[in-house]
This record gives sequence, structure tokens and C-alpha cells, in this order.
Amino acid sequence: MRAKPRLTIDALVEEARAFCQSTSKIVIPTLFGVTDGKAVGTYIEHEFQSHLSTKYDYQVGSSANGIDLPSESLNTDIKVTSVKQPQSSCPFRNARQKIYGLGYNLLVFVYDKTDHPRRKAAQLDFVRCSFIHANRTADYQTTRMLGQMLRNNANADDVIAYLTDRNLPADEITLAGLAKEILATPPEQGYLTISNALQWRLQYGRVVELAEPVEGIIPIVGRAVAG
Repeated sequence: MRAKPRLTIDALVEEARAFCQSTSKIVIPTLFGVTDGKAVGTYIEHEFQSHLSTKYDYQVGSSANGIDLPSESLNTDIKVTSVKQPQSSCPFRNARQKIYGLGYNLLVFVYDKTDHPRRKAAQLDFVRCSFIHANRTADYQTTRMLGQMLRNNANADDVIAYLTDRNLPADEITLAGLAKEILATPPEQGYLTISNALQWRLQYGRVVELAEPVEGIIPIVGRAVAG
């Protein structure tokens, strides 16, 4: 039996494109009338994983590591969200994630679901699908403001004061360490909105509406949606 090729990021992007295009052409009776976004997301993710597993050899994530594609070469989590409220949650590891990114890539499917009463089936339109490199998964406003502060010669006290005002979930020692790191290694501009909680709440509005090319964000399918 011929061995399956290893899944790469390039192949993942191409398979996501193919999956969005093929899935958008079919009707799905099991999703008719379903309003639970988590149920729809689980369906899409399961179908995409099945699509991948028939063609590629790759490591599947577990609830223990929390990432769907945890191998070092992929290091990617799959997120599925409705265009009506493009957001999801992810495990909180540390406050540094909001500034330097989650530590892994994201493959984000943004769908719009339409029910067809006569056919008693649903149809999915993938409004946007994007691959977001790990270095772009920090919080947009936090990294933007830190960049401006550094260009204006901010010192450690300034950075600590700003992070404190933003209610970054960290103690004084952690904030001092972050300030030192930020001055030495300025963070890259992130493109998520990350809300503080026991789990990070990730919002993808900026990625959905992105009209200009950004290094580190690969638009796979879809169009920008007006706010």
C-alpha cells in the first residue's frame, strides 16, 4: 500500500481551499435548523479532518495539547466561526500571548449558513478562510499601541503602566519582565482582538475585513465583509 505524503502548511492551505469550494456546493440535511454555532463548527472541523486524513499522514491533536495539528512542522489550530459573530475561544497560557501571539498558527474558517425549508437542508458559504501565522496572532490594539510607544522612546515604567491600564492578567513581576522583553524585542503587529478571560476570547473581525495584503496572513478563499 502506498504511503500517504506528510501534510505540510502549503498542502494544508490548498486543501482548505478545495474543502471550502467543494463543501459550499452541497446541501447538508443534518445541519438544517441547527442554530448552535459549536455544533456547526464541530461538523465542519470533523469533515475537514476527514478530508485531510484520506490523503495525508499527520499527527492529530488531543484535548491535552489543545491544538488540532500539533506537529512541529504544522503547529496549527483549526477555528470555525460564523460570519455573524466571527470569534472563538482558546486556552489561556500566559499574558505574554496577547503581546507576542498565541504560539501557534491558526486556520480560520468563517462561514455563513442558510437553511432551505423546502429541501430541509442547510448550505454553507465560506465567506472567508485564512491561514494566520503565529507571529500575527497577538492582540491588534495592544501591539499597535506598544509600537507607537516604543517609537516615542517609552521606558519600562511607561510600558508597565500601559499594560496595567489594559488589565493584562499578570502580576507585577510578570509585567516587569514583559516590559523588559518588549523594550529589547518589540512585538510584531497582531491582527486578532483578544479579550481577557479564563480562556482567551479571540475575535477575527480584522482578518475577515482585511482588504490589503499582510505578510503572515494567507487569504485562502472569500471576500472582505463590510462592517
